[in-house]
Amino acid sequence: MGFKEYNEYDALGLAELVRKKEVSAEELLDEAINRNEKVNDKTNAVVLKHYDEAKEMIKNGLPEGLFTGVPYLLKDLHVLLTGTKTTFGSKFFKDYTADHNSTLVDRYLAAGLVIFGKTNSPEFGLTVTTEPELYGPTRNPWNLDYSAGGSSGGAAAAVASGVLPMANASDGGGSIRIPASCCGLVGLKPTRARTPMGPDRGEGWAGQSISHCVSNSVRDSAALLDATTGIAAGDPYTVAEEPEGFLSATKKDPGKLKIALNLPDDIEMDAEVISSITKTASVCESLGHSVERAAPKIDSEALAEAIGIIISANVTVALDQRAASLGSSVTPDVVENITYRMYENGKQFSSDQYAKATLANHQAGRILGDFMEKFDLILSPVLTTPPVKIGQIDMSSQDVATYIQRLSSYSCFTGIYNQTGQPSISLPLGFSSNELPIGSMFTAKFGNDSLLISLASQIEKEDPWIDKKPPVYSNQ
Repeated sequence: MGFKEYNEYDALGLAELVRKKEVSAEELLDEAINRNEKVNDKTNAVVLKHYDEAKEMIKNGLPEGLFTGVPYLLKDLHVLLTGTKTTFGSKFFKDYTADHNSTLVDRYLAAGLVIFGKTNSPEFGLTVTTEPELYGPTRNPWNLDYSAGGSSGGAAAAVASGVLPMANASDGGGSIRIPASCCGLVGLKPTRARTPMGPDRGEGWAGQSISHCVSNSVRDSAALLDATTGIAAGDPYTVAEEPEGFLSATKKDPGKLKIALNLPDDIEMDAEVISSITKTASVCESLGHSVERAAPKIDSEALAEAIGIIISANVTVALDQRAASLGSSVTPDVVENITYRMYENGKQFSSDQYAKATLANHQAGRILGDFMEKFDLILSPVLTTPPVKIGQIDMSSQDVATYIQRLSSYSCFTGIYNQTGQPSISLPLGFSSNELPIGSMFTAKFGNDSLLISLASQIEKEDPWIDKKPPVYSNQ
């Protein structure tokens, strides 16, 4: 029997029903599976199904946690679940099976989440759409001709289409916020080191990458951060803990904030994006906040070069390690064209170039730190246009110059906050004329995730989005 009210609840709401024994974990899992089977042929969001493993997890007994009994999906990238495949969106890893859990997955399980599959990701999470050769494109539930964003496009499409209320995502250059913007969801990239990368890594992409989730509600994202935050043994660095927890921040008035509106004249943006961000600024002013047009003076070309060097070098290491484990070599036929070009570039970069790249990131952090002595938050677009069509930014492309131009012009606002480590959130506050979501991005000082959550919760109450559903939606 189906649970027809399933989509009326966020993850915390479903967990409360389980605690009150008004619904069972088994019923929630069956509902999530049924809904996925209904829409996944259209969206191609879930590429690895762990239905039997999830049923066994429930049968063996779930721990008492914030989300006990709530269905959950992992992104098919980096986060490992023992005995299951993680392909990283690449045919080079199509047979890779994990022999241990990631630290983050251990924390998900301790929170009582029931993991029933993995979502689509572009190869190694390297781009802003989700169209891997291995699994094919993930399509946007708002319009199947359009991208769901990337690299957490599968996660966003699954949540947006009603399969579940939140799903694991990661962000190394915008990969939580971009798909959240494309699919009409909340997408919080926490402060650097807020969630763990262990045990296999100390940091991702020189500290640029971090894992969290995409969600329907602000409070789910806050509560999941409470369940997963904190230093793990051997972590190279950490960030100051939030003594009162992040869920409590959803109930706090953020106070009167000074917000810098970053809409640079020298960046070409779609008129509907500008209109949407301007409307968000007006909402903030109606809530008593001060909004002023301002932007930090950053050398964007130096930062673009830095992020390219750091990511390419990490891609090279990952591919060489995989080749060594297989007793093979990295050739153009085992990865997508853009990936292979990055691999080749990574071989050419010198140690001093890498050191200069990390220095550029740290210098940008200093500049932004000084800028944010004058402002509490920065408001900007997530993307320069509404979601692009499938095929517009394709890593299999042989035209590298066009690919880079399209990528950089589309997603030039997000990467800097990965490079500086600051917390940043996309909120679903706008729509294009053809009914595609447009996200508004707020960014806070390093470590001040709570302020982002407080403001996001305030805006959510003022301009709610929970009832806005896409045409491809798994109503039961």
